[in-house]
Amino acid sequence: MALVEVKVPDIGDFDEVAVIELLVKPGDTVTAEQSLITVESDKASMEIPSSAAGVVKELKVALGDKVREGSLVLLLEVADAAGAAAGPAAAAPASAQEFKTNQAAAPVLPSQSATNTVAPSVGPIEVRVPDIGDFKDVTVIEVMVKVGDAVRLEQSLMTVESDKASMEIPSSAAGVIKELKVKLGDKINRGDLLAILEGAAPVATAAAAPSAAASALAAAPVAAAAAVAPAAAVLAVPAHSPTLAPLGLPHASPSVRKFARELGVPLNEVKGSGLKGRITDHDVQAFTRSVMSGAAQTLAAQAQAKTAAVATTNDGAGLGLIPWPKVDFAKFGPVERKELSRIKKISGANLLRNAILIPAVTNHDDCDITDLEAFRVSTNKENEKSGVKVTMLAFLIKACVAALKKYPEFNSSLDGDALIYKQYYHIGFAADTPNGLMVPVIKDADKKGIMQISVEMGELAQKARDGKLSPAEMTGASFTISSLGGIGGRYFTPIINAPEVSILGVCRSTIQPVWDGNVFQPRLMLPLSLTWDHRVIDGAAAARFNVYLGQILGDFRRALL
Repeated sequence: MALVEVKVPDIGDFDEVAVIELLVKPGDTVTAEQSLITVESDKASMEIPSSAAGVVKELKVALGDKVREGSLVLLLEVADAAGAAAGPAAAAPASAQEFKTNQAAAPVLPSQSATNTVAPSVGPIEVRVPDIGDFKDVTVIEVMVKVGDAVRLEQSLMTVESDKASMEIPSSAAGVIKELKVKLGDKINRGDLLAILEGAAPVATAAAAPSAAASALAAAPVAAAAAVAPAAAVLAVPAHSPTLAPLGLPHASPSVRKFARELGVPLNEVKGSGLKGRITDHDVQAFTRSVMSGAAQTLAAQAQAKTAAVATTNDGAGLGLIPWPKVDFAKFGPVERKELSRIKKISGANLLRNAILIPAVTNHDDCDITDLEAFRVSTNKENEKSGVKVTMLAFLIKACVAALKKYPEFNSSLDGDALIYKQYYHIGFAADTPNGLMVPVIKDADKKGIMQISVEMGELAQKARDGKLSPAEMTGASFTISSLGGIGGRYFTPIINAPEVSILGVCRSTIQPVWDGNVFQPRLMLPLSLTWDHRVIDGAAAARFNVYLGQILGDFRRALL
């Protein structure tokens, strides 16, 4: 074994910066590029990575110390071969551009080339359920990895749910999954074996990735005001003030932000216990335990609970109305009581809020899809061997994208007194499942063809029926389609899925006589029901949208214009 000195690399034109967070302690095993400490100047903060892999022998800095380029951070005990190779690298210079005055908070300095350096191979590693609060038998509701997958340290492996909340369980080590010990529906407790890992995954870029994401997140609020800069440059973010977080961002390092994102923890609701109120890993874990045990609630959960209480109790008093009548139905005859499913409770609260708060109006129209249906049928016959079945909904999604591009206010959202025009086209479609209504989302529908959309729709619909949709697959929609075509009906009034400003409802198409100027012709007509938010859209725009959508469905070549 050999001792390697890990020193502060080139951090730009700064004399001294303060150590505000220690990320390791003596005895910890660290990998190359793993963050060791966080330093902060009056302009920005950043993490200092390790120049080698090994075991921390001795820390040479403490909280509040001032360090500069070349300052000794710690002594690392490494294998002789690794020590010989890492010695010169301890002082390897980093780009001074990464800590300039006009840069974002919390970049991570590369101390070596960002090649796929792999941590030393190790034997099988057991990954177990960590301390997630005072409760028992939480249910596994999602498994995010499979045997053979390479996972990073702190990467989410699965999602569990108690009767009060759900959370993701991260990996306690990096490596390749050799065996999974749990499956969907299993009940697990603290200390239960989740998976067995073997070897180690590439680590050189692992430390940089979360920092890049955090820097991008921090820079986003000022991106609109920034001039075009070189690819290596980042945007300016003011220094942290204990009384005013920079641009509303919580005071936390990139690694803590990454950890919080993986657990789904809103950092702005976590109270920091570190220097200057900085949020640490322990703060995030404590917040998670309190939420999972029911001792605390996130602000979003509190708001949802209040709305859900109104929705599930039908208590008009909660809305300033007279209370809902309470009736003993059993005195009139036999009854059976069944609790609402979790999905219906959540969707019911959202639907009630949207129905009450949005001044919604619905336009009803019919469009001629005779030629489009003939094309769809012939397409399916030609591609029968492929196993991909094209539905009318796939054409509707592409037609809606074309209409949204022509009338962009339908692809927007209200944000106070401003309107956010989205430059992406993520289309949600309502899926009927045994557990209730779910809305999977086709992301970037404008960049996908009819066949690709059809395949993706089939996969998402099946996952919805199996209860395996992830939160990411149900969020981000800019417009939603609710189709009852496979069931029946004529027209209906769909409820807008806030924060969207419109939704399209479609029912089953029927053959109707249509006057062509000389005689009545049998044509296949599709009923359209467009609901829109009157705060954003007026009646004339809604009528034009529906007419244009009908024209595209009547002659799909218009979608190419």
